[in-house]
Formats: sequence, C-alpha cells, structure tokens
Amino acid sequence: MTTPGPARLTFFCELEAGPLTALFASPSVLEHLQALRASVSLGVLDLGPERAGVVRRLNAAGVPVIAWQLLPKDQGYWFHQGNAAQAAGRYADWRAWTVTEGLVWDGVGLDIEPDIRDMQRALDNRWRLLPALLPRLARGGRLREARASYRALVERIRGDGYRVDSYQLPFIVDERQARSTLLQRLTGVLDVPSDREVLMLYTSFVRPYGPELLESYGPQAHAVGVGVTGGGVDVPGLIEVPALDWEELARDLRLARRWTEDVHVFSLEGCVRQDFLARLRDFDWTVEARGRPALQRRVATARRVAGGLLRASAWLPG
Repeated sequence: MTTPGPARLTFFCELEAGPLTALFASPSVLEHLQALRASVSLGVLDLGPERAGVVRRLNAAGVPVIAWQLLPKDQGYWFHQGNAAQAAGRYADWRAWTVTEGLVWDGVGLDIEPDIRDMQRALDNRWRLLPALLPRLARGGRLREARASYRALVERIRGDGYRVDSYQLPFIVDERQARSTLLQRLTGVLDVPSDREVLMLYTSFVRPYGPELLESYGPQAHAVGVGVTGGGVDVPGLIEVPALDWEELARDLRLARRWTEDVHVFSLEGCVRQDFLARLRDFDWTVEARGRPALQRRVATARRVAGGLLRASAWLPG
C-alpha cells in the first residue's frame, strides 16, 4: 500500500470445504494477502483435511489465520446463550484437530449472534415472533449461566495460548452504556469478554443509513468489521441484499480507518469474486469519507431513543 493503511487488515472467510479449496487454488489470492500484510479469520465449518490443507498453505505463506469458531446449523451455528456447552465441545474438538494436524493459529474468534434456527423460524412465520420473544424477558438466570460458561471458555482458550477475538453486533455497545440486558435476553446474544472485540458494522444490511451507522458506532469500537462484499451463510427466506460495490467498500474502509487501526472485511471470497484485492494493494486510505448530515441526525436520534428505552429496562435482574 502506498498510503497509510490500518496496522491490521483481516478478511473473514466462510466457505465449505470444496469452495474453500477452489478459492485458494489460485496463487494470486495468497500473493495479494501477503502484499496487503493481511490476516484471515477462517470460519471453521468442519474439521476436515481440506480445511487443514488451506490452513497449512496460509501458515507456509506467513499469513496469520484466526480460527473463527462455528457450530453446525442444528446447534445454532453462531455462539449464543443457548449453546455454551456445544461451543465448549466444539472448541475441544478443534483443539484436538489442531494438534493432530499441526496447525498454527494467530487467535480464536467467537462469533456472538442469535441462533440461526430462531432466525429461520422468524422468517417462516413472522406473526409468531413477538409471542416467542416475550417469555425471554424472564430469562435472567439463563443469561447469567451463559456468561459464566463463556467466561470459562475464554479463559480456557487463553490458557491454551491463544488470543480471543469476539465478533459482536453493534447494539452491545448501547446495552453496556445503559447497563441493560434487554436486547441480550430477546436475541439470545451476550456480552463476552475478549482480547479484541470487532463490531460488525455491515452497511450493506442497513442501506441507506449504513455509512451513518458506521460513523455513529465507529468511535466506540476497538476494531471494525465492514461489509458485506458477498458470501455468508445461507438462510432460506432471508431477503438477499446487494453486496457492496467498490465505491461503497472504499467509503466504508476509509470511514473505519478514521477510528481504528484494526479493520476487518467480510468477506475474502466476496472480494476475490469482485476483484477487489488487487485494487486494495494501491488503495488510497487518506481520501476523506463522511456520512450525510440529515441521515447522521436520524441515526443519532434513533440511538438516543433506543438508549432511553434500554436505560428504562435496566431494572430487569441479571
């Protein structure tokens, strides 16, 4: 890069074994990653030989790899309050596989999101969503137990010598500020302590307010995830949103760079598909990018209102 970029640039990669092998069959992908001094947060969708082979290739090329922990879809896929035991079991299996295969990792990533099955049920029958959510308000005990379980998992990972990254939805910031757990109870996510927290500020999902949302949360983020350039897990019934084009990605990268030296991009496969990696090698990070004042005010107002509601809910125990 000819102009100052972030100290850390990481690409998420979330592919099944076959497409993953095909992605790295092209030598140019590794060459671009090396030139960008980038890392890869690799979704551990399986513990098979193809994935191990890709990790070894990245190790040999000097590209740092983070083990992004994921579960089978029938266990919720992402980590949340209801699958702490499965998350711990998956980590144990991954650790044994890592030792057997002789793999080297730069860290371990915990993706904290709602149960993918809840998302699917909501898409299948939206009218049943509210009745299903309301009983969760009384689940303070479940949240406390999950916190304890994930704290133990984090300490176990650290004890094995790995840095722990967490990938969080941005509303966790508002919950902390309000000292509330309302949204955690409703969605099943939780505030997990980690060594590096990445806020997933994916503007493609919140058009036309994406840049303004990124601007709003960016100053409160230690690391920022931008996207989506394509890819991701398939959720039947979910309305597909257009991937970021080059101009949108460039804008988001520059916005994120204003507040952090640690930028993540979702996803590597999307960037390869759109031929973004080559363009990033001489990307000018210094061009100014800003949101639109009218939309900035709307986002700020929405966060103030949401913050007030969360503060009012802080009486909920747990």
